[in-house]
Amino acid sequence: MTMLSGIRVIDLTTVIFGPYATQMLADLGAEVIKVETPGTGDISRYLGNGVPDPTMGSVHLTVNRGKRSIALDLKDPGDAAVLRDLIASADVFFHNVRGKAIAKLGFDYAACRALKPDIIYVHGTGFGQDGPYADLQAYDDVIQAATGTTSLLPRVDGDPRPRYLPSLIADKVAGQFGAQAILAALVHKLRTGEGQQVEVPMFECFASFMLVEHLRDAALDPPIGPAGYPRQLDPTRQPFPTKDGYLAIVPYTPESTARLMGLLGSADLLDTPEYQDAKAEGRHMPLIYSEIARKTPARTSAEWLDLFAQNDIPAMAARDLQDILGDPHLAATGFFRHRAHPDVGAFHEMQPPVKYGAIPTRDLGFAPRVDGDGAAIRSELGAAK
Repeated sequence: MTMLSGIRVIDLTTVIFGPYATQMLADLGAEVIKVETPGTGDISRYLGNGVPDPTMGSVHLTVNRGKRSIALDLKDPGDAAVLRDLIASADVFFHNVRGKAIAKLGFDYAACRALKPDIIYVHGTGFGQDGPYADLQAYDDVIQAATGTTSLLPRVDGDPRPRYLPSLIADKVAGQFGAQAILAALVHKLRTGEGQQVEVPMFECFASFMLVEHLRDAALDPPIGPAGYPRQLDPTRQPFPTKDGYLAIVPYTPESTARLMGLLGSADLLDTPEYQDAKAEGRHMPLIYSEIARKTPARTSAEWLDLFAQNDIPAMAARDLQDILGDPHLAATGFFRHRAHPDVGAFHEMQPPVKYGAIPTRDLGFAPRVDGDGAAIRSELGAAK
């Protein structure tokens, strides 16, 4: 028994947004059937190197784990009939095909509701379908640009060129919203017996995510200040240099700030007129950050971390991305698990980060080959008739 035992999700999504959402449902025990293009499969299969099979890329191992795959050409009447049978057997149908195209294929909400009256029909869109951007294509870069996210780094470092955050962050945030939306719709269905149509637009999801802090004083009418959260945009708020590396150090409260200044031998700074005047106007943290950066090169990262741990100062070494696999905390909590994929071989599998006291941990399913479960799924559908 798992959290989502008995829930069937038909996943007609591609790339990261939709597959990431349904991967989280698969981790919770839902049966996720991934519907893919015959031959090539979903483009997410090619993100990362696939050895020896290019359709089994390293990102695919993560974002499509625990799913079953069937390849269907929805322009083929026979394959379209298979998808209709799958939808009739499902709790959730999730796709990210543009509205006009999915209607032309015969799988809009009305058509799917006729197949399964209580279906939860989830449409992952680039932009809300009642706005002027409804028919535009959307990828992570497009959404970062549209939400103003590309203006953040220029505010920090003074380089005026708009730049992307180096992460598929908009896709992943929208995926989180998608998983949340499906779970909420499932709760509603359990309470009422009703299915529904659900729209998950990337633009609106990511705007909501980014503007939590960055809408700031522009949220007020009339605005009393510009958009942008000053603490996040402060150019002096960066990892601080040590004798042999860099540290993230967070003096977040007045108490921790005073304690940190004492440890640095800079307590006198807090009594200077310059600091007091800046604090009265809420612009004192650049002085603190600059002082930290001036003092931290005197010791090694390990020396500072030991001292800060003893004095309850939040701090952590700024490590290289490649080193995260060796993190001792993640090793102790079992976050990474070394496994052998039957088709790919050895790999590091990330475990779901949330732990549930009522449900024991279990082996996660492996990412499938293109149409790896097609014959079995077709057989099951035939037997169910």
